[in-house]
Amino acid sequence: MTASDDTQKRSAKEWVLVLAKYREPSTSRSIFELVATLVPFVLLWGLAWASLSVSYWLAFAIAALNGLFLVRIFVIQHDCGHASYFNSRKAQDWVGRCLGVLTLTPYDVWRRTHSIHHSHHGNLDQRGIGDVLTLTVEEYRARSRFGRFMYRLYRHPLVLFVLGPSYLFILQNRLPLGLMKSGWRYWTSAMGTNAMIAIILGLIIYLGGFMPVLLIYLPTSVIAGTVGVWLFYVQHQFEETHWAKTADWQLHEAALAGSSHYILPQPLRWMSANIGIHHVHHLYSRIPFYRLPEVLRDNAALAEAQRLTVWESFKSVHLHLWDEKLQKLLSFREAKKLYDLA
Repeated sequence: MTASDDTQKRSAKEWVLVLAKYREPSTSRSIFELVATLVPFVLLWGLAWASLSVSYWLAFAIAALNGLFLVRIFVIQHDCGHASYFNSRKAQDWVGRCLGVLTLTPYDVWRRTHSIHHSHHGNLDQRGIGDVLTLTVEEYRARSRFGRFMYRLYRHPLVLFVLGPSYLFILQNRLPLGLMKSGWRYWTSAMGTNAMIAIILGLIIYLGGFMPVLLIYLPTSVIAGTVGVWLFYVQHQFEETHWAKTADWQLHEAALAGSSHYILPQPLRWMSANIGIHHVHHLYSRIPFYRLPEVLRDNAALAEAQRLTVWESFKSVHLHLWDEKLQKLLSFREAKKLYDLA
């Protein structure tokens, strides 16, 4: 039986049963992955600081490289939020909270909003939290001229991948947006994270002045945020993704069909902690990131499903509107040609 035959034979729900055997984390492996990420991150931070006395450009370059390790730290925090990293929920929650100080992301707030993303992804009637805003062709048509302009502005690469990540991680994450009226827990998460960030920034300024903040702390955070937003974007914004109204929406089908398998070269696969195997992750989020390659080795159909190359991912930047008739994402130019949109 070929991989394509296997894909057709098994439904998304049936794949969930297959994937259940990969869910158990290894405590020793989880600790190893955490140490193998944090130690280089701290060492590069120290090297960048020492380089300030040699060259500001060298310090900046090292800090930018360290942004990739911060992406990996975020994915570990992400696994903690899915309760897939340790067998102890308390242990992974506290690890997640500590890592959230480094990633500028309040752990409990993010865990809740990300859970909403997983629960409703691909449902056209449940958009708004944890997603990249995506309008249908008809929704775009119904907007005023100003409304269309604002959506075009929002979907512009400069906003999505340059301004957006800095706004999200540096400003938006300082408040529990989306959960402002959901109880003290989320305010405690946001304010506690903010307090720890303030202490760290205060120590950096006290010990080295403002240059370490400007040339190390901010570049590392901004590069990590930009890469993270890009990865999240291409994991769901590709031509043959999956959106449906509630009546036709099914959780597991949306998870599998609406998430890409992003094919990255091995170094970037390691730095991003296998988050490119996103179709499997969305289908069964309790699988630790270091077991995702094992899933693909054992299941050829999943290894071949939803493949998105780096070159193809660049093209996805020009896809903006969901066409409910054709069941695919269109560019503004394609939508204008097909539906005479302004």
